[in-house]
Amino acid sequence: MKKRINWTWVIIAMILIFATYIIFKPSKSIESEIAKCIGEKSTVYSQLGCSACAKQKELFGGSYRYINEIDCFYDNEACVQQEITSTPTWIIDGKKYVGVQPIERLQLLTGC
Repeated sequence: MKKRINWTWVIIAMILIFATYIIFKPSKSIESEIAKCIGEKSTVYSQLGCSACAKQKELFGGSYRYINEIDCFYDNEACVQQEITSTPTWIIDGKKYVGVQPIERLQLLTGC
């Protein structure tokens, strides 16, 4: 009888942990909304073959499609005009932020 009670508590604990994960896991729509907001209020300059740019894209996952991106490989003129010397470079409210930026920092900088 004692063993059965112990397993019951283990199962109940596992169910509670799983339910907590489901409840507090950020939904894809929230992530997409944040990416849309960041994309509307900033521009990231990247370059084909840039490993840091690839890391930046990974942070957003599938929501990266909402980010306003200019690829210096294909649009060098835009990068020259903005004096982009390193990628990724984010421009937010006229200020440059060079390097991979955490999404939380981008949220703070853009007010998203």
